[in-house]
Amino acid sequence: MNEASAPTTTAPGPARPPEGDWLGTPYLRLERQGPVAVVTVDRPEARNAMTPAMYFGVRYAVDRVNADDDLAGLLLTGTGDVFVPGGDLGGDNPDGWADLPRLLGMDNTPFDAIRRSPKPVVCAVNGVAQGGGLVIAMLADVSVASDRATFRAPELLRGIADTYYAQVLPRQVGPARARDMLMTGRTVTAAEAEAWGLVARVVPHDDLLAAAHDALAWCCRTAPDARLAVKRVLDAYYGPYDRMSMDASLAGPEPVEGFRAFAERRSPHWVPEPFRRPGRL
Repeated sequence: MNEASAPTTTAPGPARPPEGDWLGTPYLRLERQGPVAVVTVDRPEARNAMTPAMYFGVRYAVDRVNADDDLAGLLLTGTGDVFVPGGDLGGDNPDGWADLPRLLGMDNTPFDAIRRSPKPVVCAVNGVAQGGGLVIAMLADVSVASDRATFRAPELLRGIADTYYAQVLPRQVGPARARDMLMTGRTVTAAEAEAWGLVARVVPHDDLLAAAHDALAWCCRTAPDARLAVKRVLDAYYGPYDRMSMDASLAGPEPVEGFRAFAERRSPHWVPEPFRRPGRL
C-alpha cells in the first residue's frame, strides 16, 4: 500500500522499538483521552507518508489498546490536509528501519490488526487517504471523513499487484466501482466515498474530530463479546487474500520501475508513449 511523499528529513534521535505508549517513531503520537487512545499521524514535511516504523507503530497501537484495561477504543487521524497517503516512496528512511517495498506484504502492516481488533477502531479521515490509508479507513469499525477528504488506490500505477485491495475493495463498494478505482487510479471525493460505502459518514471539516469521538463513544457502549462475534462475521465477509501473489509481485521488477518512476517524476516505462504525461501518475 503506497504513495509518494515530498522530500523527507532526518528523524530526531535514534530509532527504538515501540514500548509502552511510545510507538517506535516520532511521527506517530499516542495520547490518552479518558477511556480512549488517539493516534495521530504527524509527518508534515513528508505529507504523512508512512515509513515501515510508522506502519508497525499503528499496528502496535492497536495491540496496545487491546491489552490495556484502561482503554476502551482507538481513534486514528492525521494532520493538516493529509490522513494517510500510503508508504514513503521517496527513498529516505528517517526511522532507520528496513526498506518499505520488502515489508509491504509482511506482518508489520496494521491492516489485519485493525480488521480483527476486539476493541473498536474509528478513523477521523481529515484529508488525503490513499494506498494503505484507504485500506485503514475501509477496515476501521467506523470511518468519519471530512468533506475535504479524498481517496485513491494508485498501486497498479506503481507496479504493485495489491491483492489485499483486490479482495477487500469489491466487497466494500462493489466490483464495478472497485475496478474503476483499481484500474484507473482515479481520485474519489468525500461525497462519492460516502455514497459508495468507502466510509460511513462525511461531516464538515471543522466537525470531524467531534463526530469521530462521538462514533467511537457509541462503539465503546456495545457489549464486548457480542461485538467481537459480529466482527468475526464481518471478517469472514471480506475473506482471505492471495498473499503469495502479492509477495511475488513485490519481489518482481515492476515495483522497482514504479518506485523509480515515482522518484524521478515520470511515467513508468510500461506506459505507451501517447499516454505518458509529465510528472508523477
